[in-house]
Amino acid sequence: MLKILHIITAALLLTASFGVRAETEPDVLARNTTNEVIRIVSADRDLKKGNNKKVYDLVQAKILPNFDFVQMTRLAVATSWNQATAAQQSALVEQFQALLVRTYAASISSVADYKIDYKPLRMKPGETDVTVNSEVSKPGAPAIPIDYRMEKQGKEWKVYDVLVDNVSLVTVYRRSFASEVKRGGIDGLIQTLAKRNQKNQAPEAKS
Repeated sequence: MLKILHIITAALLLTASFGVRAETEPDVLARNTTNEVIRIVSADRDLKKGNNKKVYDLVQAKILPNFDFVQMTRLAVATSWNQATAAQQSALVEQFQALLVRTYAASISSVADYKIDYKPLRMKPGETDVTVNSEVSKPGAPAIPIDYRMEKQGKEWKVYDVLVDNVSLVTVYRRSFASEVKRGGIDGLIQTLAKRNQKNQAPEAKS
């Protein structure tokens, strides 16, 4: 799954401003922001080198605001979500978000190597839950379909699941989360995620 997440990192970064204007169709927002994000990475030598502070600053600014991590976590934890206390739910969201952010940050320096083609959006008037279809490719490799499930929340669009070659990110994590809950309950899952995040904690920024 880690390899799949690395593949979709570029696509996730290139959806940077989905949440800016809800009156603009999601695919148009994605297409219009692609060049801007590529420009940021391509023009910054530190980002291309993998400067950890700049990488995490970019992830925090460009990815987090556009994802509904509460919904993603709820879907990944599945039926166990309703069995968790409010405090446990909050901890799950925090740890799952940290896990995804660190995974995405690991490949940010290669974002400019990818090309993304967005497909025509099939969206009915007034629809608030849509799927944005795209293909991600790089020289010498076959294109990979990437689909974003998005929901309109107020005036913003938020991503709540990503499908890579028809494989759902949420579903993949749901399987592993279910195993952890079966072994150690909700607290066991939280502890497992926390340990993984601590182990993979970003080192000091490279200069």
